[in-house]
Amino acid sequence: MKKLQSQKGREKEEQYKTNKWLYAIKIGFFGGLIWGIIHWFCYSMKFTKVVPGFLLDPFFRHSFLKSGWGVIYGIGSFILFSIVAALLYIALFRKLKGPWPGVLYGLVWWVIIFIGIGPAVGMMKWITKIGWNTIYTEFCIFLLWGVFIGYSIAFEFTDEVSREPVTMKS
Repeated sequence: MKKLQSQKGREKEEQYKTNKWLYAIKIGFFGGLIWGIIHWFCYSMKFTKVVPGFLLDPFFRHSFLKSGWGVIYGIGSFILFSIVAALLYIALFRKLKGPWPGVLYGLVWWVIIFIGIGPAVGMMKWITKIGWNTIYTEFCIFLLWGVFIGYSIAFEFTDEVSREPVTMKS
C-alpha cells in the first residue's frame, strides 16, 4: 500500500509543470520589490545619488521622486521593470544553467541603463559625472538583481534542483 502511494506521489510530481510566464511574473515582482527596497536603502544611506524612482525621472519632477510617494512610485516602477526583464529572461535564456547567465544579464541591463539609454533620456547624469560610489553601488545592485532573476529561473527550469540534497519523506 505504501509503495502504491509513493508511486502515485512520484507520478504527481512528474506531471506537475511550472507555468513559465506566471513564474516569471512572480520572480520579477519579488526581484523588483527586494532590490528596489535595497536601492532605496542605499540611496537613503547616501551610497548612491540615483533616486529609487530613476526609471520615472523622464516623466516626473525630480523633487517628487525624492519624496515618500516618489520612492513608492520608484519601487513600483522597478517592480514593473523587473517583471518585464524576468519575462524576457524566461523567453530567451531559461535553459541556461547556473548563476553566471544571471550575472551577465544584470551587467547588460546596467550597461543599457547607466551608459546607454539612462543618460540619453534624462534618467540620470552621465556615468562620468555620478561618482564612483554611485557606480559601484548601482553596479552591485544590478548584478545581484540579475543573479536573483537568472538563477531563480535557471533553478526552476533546468536540472539545478538535482544538486539539492535528497531529503527523507515520512
